[in-house]
Amino acid sequence: MENAVITKYQTVDGFRRGNGVLTRLLVGKENAASTIFTSGTTVFPVGGGAPMHSHNCSEQVTILAGEAEVIVDDVSTVLTRYDTTFIPAEKPHRFINIGENDLTILWIYGARDVTRTFTETGETVAHLAVGDQV
Repeated sequence: MENAVITKYQTVDGFRRGNGVLTRLLVGKENAASTIFTSGTTVFPVGGGAPMHSHNCSEQVTILAGEAEVIVDDVSTVLTRYDTTFIPAEKPHRFINIGENDLTILWIYGARDVTRTFTETGETVAHLAVGDQV
């Protein structure tokens, strides 16, 4: 029987994604062998964001702190604390910090093997791999 996983947030090494963006993996195949999802947080500095992209799986994002603009289906929506999105697989989207403080999001992917495809270039990279930059 597999052991439970308890993650202490401050002990998780961050993955620096460029432009001051920091991502922390909370649950994934690296630390929970039988997981069927992948989750973590990303902190965006003021003005920071991810380029338009899509994933090979569905994604839920909840705003934990700050103010964001999400763009999906050419529609821009302002999000604040605890607002939540569900983005289906292969749906291009992006989040941008439009607030005056850091934006922190909690993301949950509906898969254990996650990819990101950058809309502008068509390049696909593994989630949190070297090429997964903003």
